[in-house]
Amino acid sequence: MNNKELQTELSRRLSLSQKEVAGLMKLFVDEYTERFSEGEDELPFLGLGTLEVRQKEQRVVVNPMTRKRMLIPPKLVLAFRPSVSLKSKIKNLPEL
Repeated sequence: MNNKELQTELSRRLSLSQKEVAGLMKLFVDEYTERFSEGEDELPFLGLGTLEVRQKEQRVVVNPMTRKRMLIPPKLVLAFRPSVSLKSKIKNLPEL
């Protein structure tokens, strides 16, 4: 499902226009972005899971062409941790 399909489905279920749904989705993303920029490191999606900021440690990598070693500095990354209910629903799906 892409963004447009999600907007269409939410519009149908909520009896709102697609423009209103697009505005709500933008507001949702803006709110989460603002919370992360203010320093929160974990934000929940009720029933879905949690978005969290994690610190990746620095590491050494090797360029396979030149065999030169490079140091990759530490950085922050965004990670998703699914809820228990989502995990159990996925676990019970038939294999693809």
